[in-house]
Amino acid sequence: MAEMIVELVAVERRLWSGKASFVFARTTMGEIGILPGHEQLLAQLEEDGVVRIDGVDGPPTTLAVHGGFLHVTPETVTILAESAEISEEIDVARARRALDRADHADPVDTAAAKRAQVRLRVAGEAG
Repeated sequence: MAEMIVELVAVERRLWSGKASFVFARTTMGEIGILPGHEQLLAQLEEDGVVRIDGVDGPPTTLAVHGGFLHVTPETVTILAESAEISEEIDVARARRALDRADHADPVDTAAAKRAQVRLRVAGEAG
């Protein structure tokens, strides 16, 4: 199986590092799937998007990513995020409260609502 080195780093910490067979990300230009050997690329990540990393060992890792950049070479993928959360670490109750507050703000806080919705989607909850 072909593999590549993947690192996902947010401002506060490294969230994922290792060998992977596939990476999915949402960029400002659309969705992208990356396999080993992909042509070189630099892209801006969507402000409130999803990244999935299929590591060579274990189940896929899904993350809520809020802004940043994606750099791809044929051997590596580096994701530099402004902030990111692994699905298992998302506090669903907190995300639901944030969505409720954003939806009832005057005027409606669409940025906060989108952030809460992506967190809930990544956590496997309906947003």
